[in-house]
Amino acid sequence: MGFAIIKTLISAAIIAMVSEIAKRSPAFAALIASLPLISVLGMLWIYQETSDVQRIASHAEATFWLVLPSLPMFLLLPAMLRQGFGFYLALALNVALTALLYIGMVKIGGAFGMKF
Repeated sequence: MGFAIIKTLISAAIIAMVSEIAKRSPAFAALIASLPLISVLGMLWIYQETSDVQRIASHAEATFWLVLPSLPMFLLLPAMLRQGFGFYLALALNVALTALLYIGMVKIGGAFGMKF
């Protein structure tokens, strides 16, 4: 239970750090957010708890493929905001699009034998 608390605190600290840095430098915060910190921490947590390198390999491969459906949001959201869409509407539409793209990626990946 103690390890779960440590994992939660570290993960929350990264999110809070990005949020605070974004107040001063959105680009620097974006750089930090774009780093695969959560993925690396996830792999560390998996290894610490299981020592299962095959599970880590599967996690890393699935992460690569599942990052792709999220990428359009980072182009479409700013375009929508600059066109005058309200923040919550633009965010909701982009989350919905991303969810659909994730579903599509899982179905397409499944057709090629990928397991998510």
